[in-house]
Amino acid sequence: MKFLIQRVSHAQVTVEGAVTGSIRQGFLVLIGIGQEDTRETADRLIRKMLGLRIFSDENGKTNLDLNAVNGSLLLISQFTLYADCRKGNRPSFVNAGKPEMAEDLYRYIIQNCEGALGAGRVQTGSFGADMKVELLNDGPFTILLDSKEL
Repeated sequence: MKFLIQRVSHAQVTVEGAVTGSIRQGFLVLIGIGQEDTRETADRLIRKMLGLRIFSDENGKTNLDLNAVNGSLLLISQFTLYADCRKGNRPSFVNAGKPEMAEDLYRYIIQNCEGALGAGRVQTGSFGADMKVELLNDGPFTILLDSKEL
């Protein structure tokens, strides 16, 4: 499982011309789910993500977590995080989770983040849809959490 986390001043996702999720300060999280991922994998990455202290405190030090700044999450499913570009010029996605399993884990991640932060602070894209994502990356500050490295 991979979480590509971008600290944002604001972000939104649009599907077929309609905004499905919009946040102010917080994290835009692109979520890639692999074939071998489980709910336990998701739990580890969620804990790590919610504990990241990457917001500035009163002294300008990156020392505050999402809760300390009352930040929100915009969670977007992104199977292309599992692109394998080692061979040729056309990416292979054979390592990405099958859609049914990946959608189940994506919903599980959403529910657990809502449980931790409250439903009003968690926004989402639409699984499997063609989405347009807009963001203002704050910093820029981008972190990749990969379950194979934790």
